[in-house]
Amino acid sequence: MQLDFNSAAYKLLLQMLVDKNLPILTLSEYFSDIYNQNQAILIRHDVDRKPHNALQIAEIEFNLNIKSSYYFRVVPESFDINIMNQISKMGHEIGYHYEDVDLIIRSSSKRLVRQEIIDSAYKSFCSNLSMFRRNFDIKTICMHGSPLSKYDNRIIWETYDYKELDIIAEPYFDLDYDNFAYFTDTGRRWNGHKFSIRDKVTSKYRFNFKTTYEIIQNSDRLPDNLIFNIHTERWDDKKSLWFKNLIIQNIKNSIKYLVVKNRLRKIK
Repeated sequence: MQLDFNSAAYKLLLQMLVDKNLPILTLSEYFSDIYNQNQAILIRHDVDRKPHNALQIAEIEFNLNIKSSYYFRVVPESFDINIMNQISKMGHEIGYHYEDVDLIIRSSSKRLVRQEIIDSAYKSFCSNLSMFRRNFDIKTICMHGSPLSKYDNRIIWETYDYKELDIIAEPYFDLDYDNFAYFTDTGRRWNGHKFSIRDKVTSKYRFNFKTTYEIIQNSDRLPDNLIFNIHTERWDDKKSLWFKNLIIQNIKNSIKYLVVKNRLRKIK
């Protein structure tokens, strides 16, 4: 059996992208004023936990002369300033993987109405952004899905504007996905949309690749504009961790699938 979601599979994926001879950019590079081309490959990493995995992925990219974007949460299982510094020194972008709405709800001792949540979450966001900026030039942000939370972390921007904070982009808002094929390893598979609570976009491109190897084998079918959302915690080389990750993810997928079905039932 050819194992997926390990460094060997990731190296092959990256080499396929390199062979396409298209610019591979960080999110901040793509959204900068000086970039004006139509074609690009963007790689975004959500470091939800296991920051050491992110460092290993960053090293693989660095050795192939690739720069990508790494979004760290503010919680202890993600925020590791030493690892973030190492990744930044390789030329990769550090961004804020914000979840301030969920943080406010979980820390509040009373029931808050929606606007109170938004206002408190914005204050939390500004405080956490300032903490990140003590060490890094944060130019882009990306929401954390918080799949079991009632509220989407993006509701902050119903009232406030992140661009007033010198943030140039939030990919869920600022990227035109009709011009990009979007691939995410949510569910530890590339076609895990039915297990996704919030990591969803609307795009004219529709692919149903399950494995990394299927993406590689169908390179000629891919458009020139690609964005990959990769959760680094899911990529392990040690077999014991790899199989543990597989079992845990399958359990999570079952729970998330039930949550999605329940929410759809309520909408109907």
